[in-house]
Amino acid sequence: MEAVGPGVEHLAPGDFVVLAWRAPCGRCRSCLRGRPWYCFDSRNASQKMTLEDGTPLTAAIGIGAFAERCLVAAGQAVKVDPAARPEAAGLVGCGIMAGFGAIVNTARVGRDDTVAVFGCGGVGNAAIHAAALAGARKVIAVDIDRRKLDLARGFGATDLVDSSQVNPVSAVRELTGGFGADVTVEAVGHPEVMKQAFHARDHAGTMVQVGVPNPQMRVDLRMLDFYGRGGTLRPSWYGDCLPSRDFPILVDLYLRGRYDLDRFVSETIALDQVEEAFAKMQRNEVLRSVVVFPDA
Repeated sequence: MEAVGPGVEHLAPGDFVVLAWRAPCGRCRSCLRGRPWYCFDSRNASQKMTLEDGTPLTAAIGIGAFAERCLVAAGQAVKVDPAARPEAAGLVGCGIMAGFGAIVNTARVGRDDTVAVFGCGGVGNAAIHAAALAGARKVIAVDIDRRKLDLARGFGATDLVDSSQVNPVSAVRELTGGFGADVTVEAVGHPEVMKQAFHARDHAGTMVQVGVPNPQMRVDLRMLDFYGRGGTLRPSWYGDCLPSRDFPILVDLYLRGRYDLDRFVSETIALDQVEEAFAKMQRNEVLRSVVVFPDA
């Protein structure tokens, strides 16, 4: 934290913070009902940053963090324990929180639950790691990429399903006594994967969608399947997290050796290597590439 504006009392220059792309306003109807993770008026910086010539910049998801400096609303900066390794702590601000929160906040996975996670990228593996931490009896990783499945094993998956070789719904059912998983997590953002996760859950089971689809995607489900299986279908926005509460919890779990954030850092890169890092992510070569500045 380099500087704070007038009226900011909970932060000071030099604080070690993780940035959140949502910051509950505390005043909208959702916040007032005690559900700030659904805030309908999330705070962002009201003053836009500009180029040297005065051209205004639009900060991606209210942060615009691919820069040496960024301007955010005070509520977006969450102070965490400075003992955490910066490269690892920075991941808490988005993908890790989404996967962790899908398990802990949205699905509320408990001991003896069975969980199947569809998609083993950064978000999916964050969910797998959280399910193992929560005490799930069985954590099934589903993906078409063997490398990602091998990574999932390291994050706590008890069983691996290569969906390029077998029917993933049948495989999950076979691994759960023929019933299906208590909780399934769709971490891809694709209609076909969502349908697989829907059909792979037990009767009255919970399906959580944390993968982000594109605006054109649609899902076609038989209404009888929806009605007849009962249970819960839930989207998970940002892991239904409250950053001021959940970021410090995740960092504390990391420092206690219970949640291995370091394992998610595939590489560290300079700012001018961002485009190639995106290409590596699209080729499924990395979980997360982390930008590190020389003076960090």
